[in-house]
Amino acid sequence: MDLGLFVSNLTNPTLLFFGLGILAATLKSDLEIPAASIKFISLYLLLSIGFKGGQELAHSTFTLEILYAILFGLVIAFLVPLYTFYLLRRRLGVADAGAIAAAYGSVSAVTFVAAASFLETYQHTFSGYMVAVMAFMESPAIIIAVFLINKYDKPETGEVNISKVLGHSFTNGSVVLILGSLLIGYLADAKQAEGIKPFTTDIFKGFLAIFLLEMGMVTARRFSSFRKYGWYLPLFGMLVAACNGCLVALTSIMVTSDPGTRFMFAILAAGASYIAVPAAMRMAAPKADPGLYIPMALGVAFPFNISIGMVLYWFIIQTDVSGRLSSQLSQLLAYLPF
Repeated sequence: MDLGLFVSNLTNPTLLFFGLGILAATLKSDLEIPAASIKFISLYLLLSIGFKGGQELAHSTFTLEILYAILFGLVIAFLVPLYTFYLLRRRLGVADAGAIAAAYGSVSAVTFVAAASFLETYQHTFSGYMVAVMAFMESPAIIIAVFLINKYDKPETGEVNISKVLGHSFTNGSVVLILGSLLIGYLADAKQAEGIKPFTTDIFKGFLAIFLLEMGMVTARRFSSFRKYGWYLPLFGMLVAACNGCLVALTSIMVTSDPGTRFMFAILAAGASYIAVPAAMRMAAPKADPGLYIPMALGVAFPFNISIGMVLYWFIIQTDVSGRLSSQLSQLLAYLPF
């Protein structure tokens, strides 16, 4: 692995602000960012990435690659919670295993935003349709998790209205904003869009730094209540994130050869949701412990991905390993009847 890239990522100002947040919470500092400000910044980040994705999509011709990308994303979103659930069932109850599986099978919009910033730092881009792929990947894991919880633990959870949970996952604020801003970016006139570029692009990294400062403080506070569960879950969380990201970094060559787009696929597979999933699990799995599935996403997967994971996935995509796999997969696909 390129040590220089790893060091460069660790000294990225946005990541350093995340570390400052962890330090501030550990020292029990009275540093605090108003909740209303953080809500505004989170909305801004989603709006910005969605709008820019829509602009990119507007300049692209709809191809089979876009369709394959969406299908590939859906396959990831269905498979990850399945295997995660059955692995966790060896140590945890049904509801807790289901909630954690839902978190890891869903996506982290904030990790996606941080990954976009990572690519921009190294002057790489990704296809705008990845914003749509991210939105499509939000809900399937929640549906799978609810199904598994109902199947294995009916007396504990009772009857859950699947349609209500599904509707909630699609009308979640982050999903509505990311899809809405994607559509607006797609429909907006290119010249008119230049007028708001200072807002959607120029100040993006500054707001991301403030947001990660808050995320660092939240992570430290959540993780303190998580330590009582021992080292099994933190190690499991990092290994699952790493395996998902590395595997998709390699196999995404079946969809696209663009390094930036493949990198974003890896990030979506490795991330864990701590916004949409907790909201859905409160309704679908009230017996699941938030002290487990929220820190797993926010205190384990998120820090791992933005510090080590992104460098690891990018390294895999940039090495000859993916090149060799590309050749092998191309030969395999040549025999398929489509």
